[in-house]
Parts: sequence; structure tokens; C-alpha cells
Amino acid sequence: MTDPGKAVMVADLMRPAVTSIERYAHLAAAAFLMKQANDTALVVIDDAERRVPIAVITDTDVAQAVADGKDVNNVRVSDLVGRVPITVPPNTSVRDAADLMVTSHIRHLPVVDGDRLVGMVDISDVCRGLMGQAP
Repeated sequence: MTDPGKAVMVADLMRPAVTSIERYAHLAAAAFLMKQANDTALVVIDDAERRVPIAVITDTDVAQAVADGKDVNNVRVSDLVGRVPITVPPNTSVRDAADLMVTSHIRHLPVVDGDRLVGMVDISDVCRGLMGQAP
């Protein structure tokens, strides 16, 4: 449990080891990486060294592509993702992150320091933080 007098910040909840994928990878690679990482989303990056997030691809994106009959060995991640992801810095309060996620209709929120990817929170992490169950 967290200290009830202390505001929980995204940095308290984020998973620092974020699995990322390059935009031109095949969808099959994205599905494989999600399974290996036991995660429901990957951050799409353009440069492995700079780690600037350019999109997020989720298990829902993969499932919809499969349901639409797309060949996961031919479809590229860049074919499914379009917009620059909504991100937050580590010093964002959990309440602000929750509000942003609800109003933006997103389940995954990359955490950036400057423009460099440093972590990820999902809706479950945020709910735990709001309930005072941050790690």
C-alpha cells in the first residue's frame, strides 16, 4: 500500500522495461513480442537508440487485423498505426493519467522523459494506483 498522504505519480507505477518494435516490422513479430513479454501493447519506435515513441500497437489492433483477414506475415506495424501516441512525463499524477486515458479512450500510456521512452502504464496500473495499491 502507498502512503495515503502522498500523491501517487506515474513514475511509481510505470514498468520501466517497455517492449518496443520498429514500424516496419511484420504484425506477426508484434504478436510474438507481446506474447514473449506477456504484455498487451508495444511501443512503436523509429530509432532503437533514441527510443522516441511514434505509436502504440495493442493486442486489439492485432486481433482486428486477423478478424479482417489480414496476413500477419505481410502486414507491417506501420499499416495499422497512424497517430503519434499520447504520452506523459514520469512526474504526472495518477489521477491526471487516469483522466487523460478516459478522455482519450486509451488503455496504454507511454511514459517519456523529454522525448525518450522510459516506461509504460496501462489502465490496470492506473487503477491500482488510484486504489492505493501501487508497488
